[in-house]
Amino acid sequence: MTNDTEVVIAGAGPTGLMLAAELRLAGIDVVVLERDAEPSPHSRAFGMLPRTLEVLDQRGVADRFDGPMFGQADLAADMVDLDFTRLDTRYGQLLHAQARTERILRDWVRELGGELATGREVTGARQDEDGVTVDLADGSALRARYLAGCDGTRSTVRGAAGIGFPGEYSAADFVLVDLKGARLERLPLFERGPRGLLIALPIARDTVRVVVHEYGGQPGDREAPTWEEAVKLFARVADFDLTIGDPVWISRFRNTARLADTYRRGRILLAGDAAHAHLPAGGQGLNLGIQDAVNLGWKLAARVRGWAPEELLDSYESERRPVAGRVLLSTKAQFALMQGGPEVGALRTLLAEVLSAEEVNRRLAAELSGVGIRYDVGEGGHPPAGCRLPYLPLRLEPGGAESDTMRLLHRGRGVLLALADGPWAGSAEGWGDRVDAVRASAEGAGFACALIRPDGHVAWATAGARDGDGLARALRRWFGIPR
Repeated sequence: MTNDTEVVIAGAGPTGLMLAAELRLAGIDVVVLERDAEPSPHSRAFGMLPRTLEVLDQRGVADRFDGPMFGQADLAADMVDLDFTRLDTRYGQLLHAQARTERILRDWVRELGGELATGREVTGARQDEDGVTVDLADGSALRARYLAGCDGTRSTVRGAAGIGFPGEYSAADFVLVDLKGARLERLPLFERGPRGLLIALPIARDTVRVVVHEYGGQPGDREAPTWEEAVKLFARVADFDLTIGDPVWISRFRNTARLADTYRRGRILLAGDAAHAHLPAGGQGLNLGIQDAVNLGWKLAARVRGWAPEELLDSYESERRPVAGRVLLSTKAQFALMQGGPEVGALRTLLAEVLSAEEVNRRLAAELSGVGIRYDVGEGGHPPAGCRLPYLPLRLEPGGAESDTMRLLHRGRGVLLALADGPWAGSAEGWGDRVDAVRASAEGAGFACALIRPDGHVAWATAGARDGDGLARALRRWFGIPR
């Protein structure tokens, strides 16, 4: 059976679009199917965290995303601020509406030659040894070598693959209202009252998002309450008058914590909210999905191209699923600390003191921001192995041209970066179609040579010891058999 494309992606949210861009950088034919005919003007997510901005910088598009940037992030409804300025990153938390993020990513995917098909709803999928047949609501079907489900928490792709989505579906209910023209004296606002929690955040020049959560309240039976119901709820729970502004959007979300049994079944893979669902505490959801896509994209492309061992694609789940598990743990803990009662108040006070300690604050900031993620890349190698490579100015040799570690990754390829003479010279020649060999000088790098994966994580590094065998093993593990 002839394939229509190499990869089909279900869902044109930030995760699906980022995955499409990663695949197109590797020259993979991709079709993104989106159920909705028109993009939503509303935004669930409004924050981009440091590691997400770094991976966009790695691809040369970070400057397309602009807005206010903050050096701190709130934890557990203003219990304590996590300080990103203590980390080895140039970025903080960027205030950026999801609708704008998706628009920029759509434009980028089209620039790269990706196909976006809107108004095309996936209703099922069937896979065999050679590929996947994707069924659509209009009765048509597409054939591809692989299918990526980036279609949200109610993922049709996940259901078609028979992948379980266990976890907790709490009765806790949060209602959000975007108010235009509302003027509040203090923003952002976090209030834990006797009956519930009130949060107010500026999301545009003349628009404020207000969120209310009633302690012990029962969830509503609809996706969103009516305006009249919302007005009564905010007044009852938080003594807040919604009528000070005009409603732009009303929605509801719940304290869900679910994690897919597996991220891959044969030729079907999951990413973003299709693989994990959690309370949006700390603003981690969109960021988690985009980072899923960057981890998966080069591995899936390598498999399509035929040079990657099966184990490389399997490493997507072994690396990213534990990261999602930590995010679920974090958001559940934050939810518990948002609740009412004197006991919770006392616990918040004590924890705030502990989390303000520099080393503790730095560790949690690194985890929430994503810059502290370290993957298991095997035994041996210098300590940077497994960590993401931060921004580092470089002077390329020969010639002395200025560059940096982010620019080296713009093409989405592997990089063997040599900062000193050693036995690694010429080691990557057999992988020249996948790995760029770069000779440069730099200060404060902490290594003499490093093999960098396309997602920016270090696969192998050495401080100068003769370790040619270790490099050869890393090249084969992450970049397959040489030509």
